[in-house]
Amino acid sequence: MMIVMQKKYTKSAVRSRKEISHDRIVEVAARAIRRSGYDGTGVADIMKEAGLTHGGFYAHFASRDALLVEAGDRACADSVALASRVVAAAPPGQALQAIMQAYLSPEHIGAIETGCPVSALGSEMPRQSPEVRHAATLHIKEMIDLIARQLPDWGKQQTHEQAMALLCALIGTTMIARAVDDPALSEALRAATMKQFTPAAE
Repeated sequence: MMIVMQKKYTKSAVRSRKEISHDRIVEVAARAIRRSGYDGTGVADIMKEAGLTHGGFYAHFASRDALLVEAGDRACADSVALASRVVAAAPPGQALQAIMQAYLSPEHIGAIETGCPVSALGSEMPRQSPEVRHAATLHIKEMIDLIARQLPDWGKQQTHEQAMALLCALIGTTMIARAVDDPALSEALRAATMKQFTPAAE
């Protein structure tokens, strides 16, 4: 005899409307800060884009900074997850090259709203609250570790330093490639960094 067990829906199994709304606000804010910068991102605009009233903001967050922290965490988590998927999908021995190609791709350089939050917001981060900066710091450390694990001599001090240098090059190149108004120069910057760091990926 087959016994069918009734599924009990608990608070943890079923997300409340408030949790869904909270998640939507954070998702919208994570895109908005990359698109418009920290200072260019207003609470009213975020709530409107999320399809919620401005007055409901403080039911979810104690302050605008609290939202920025969560939005930064979300953007960072998305970026690290994407890099991890790139690594997992790469052929053996090609993970580092795949990370470089993905990060310096024309698609990533053109997608400031959905790309790496550090390359989108790096110049603004020093002026943010300690909590916002801490979220970015955790992301940077995760990316350094992810890159270091793809290097042949992973675990050695020089490998960690190589990973830091490569991440700085990727972020800096992306920031400058986005800043210039000359598409040919933007492409040349991208190609130059790929050329200089390709030996490390081999």
